[in-house]
Amino acid sequence: MVGEVAPDMEYMSAEDKGRGRQAKQRVDERTGKRQWKVVVTDPSAEKERDASVTVTILADVQPVPPQAVQVMPGVEVRPVAFEGLTVEPRVMGDRYKYQGFTIRATGIASPQVGAAPKRAEKPQGEQKAA
Repeated sequence: MVGEVAPDMEYMSAEDKGRGRQAKQRVDERTGKRQWKVVVTDPSAEKERDASVTVTILADVQPVPPQAVQVMPGVEVRPVAFEGLTVEPRVMGDRYKYQGFTIRATGIASPQVGAAPKRAEKPQGEQKAA
């Protein structure tokens, strides 16, 4: 995770700002929950444009991210796992259209650390003697 969790604010025109109107936090139409934004990065991404994305978190209160982890002196990263993650394709752009994605989650947590979960073994049938 890069930066902090921030409220996703509605767009305000210069005219509205000049009138002294206050910006409002966006609310998800389906769930009625407030929208929060967080930027995450994947340092192993092959293309620069794929290196970071913004995830919208739907929650009544501001989510608290896990603690940062020091990977070497002076360099900290904040690994995160998202709960209820969904990716929705969308047509984006005004003049030139392109396919983009809306990424949403219902929560943020610290990722699991340790060994990978064991897979369920298939039951063994009768074995033939050699």
